[in-house]
Amino acid sequence: MQQISKENFTDRKKIGPRNATGTVLIKPRRWTYLQNRFELTPRERQIAELVCQGLRNDDIAYELEITAGTAKTHIRNIYRKVHVKSKISMLLMFIAEAECLND
Repeated sequence: MQQISKENFTDRKKIGPRNATGTVLIKPRRWTYLQNRFELTPRERQIAELVCQGLRNDDIAYELEITAGTAKTHIRNIYRKVHVKSKISMLLMFIAEAECLND
């Protein structure tokens, strides 16, 4: 496993996924809905948010001080709960579900 140093890690805000212009795609309040909707554990929600921000498994592991294998296992469990097979599919599912909320 490749070690990630502080110098190589880009600090990212934890308020939700952003596109290239810095716009928040999923508001924090909607993450609570998504967590309940898909029955995600608090750790799975945390990892899902980081995945949706574009972090790779190694970056997620570094951020949360877990192994990349543990991050991969959590992601696999999220895929199973959300019924998707990729990170982009997960993001698109979350965006679609979050847009269903009227607020």
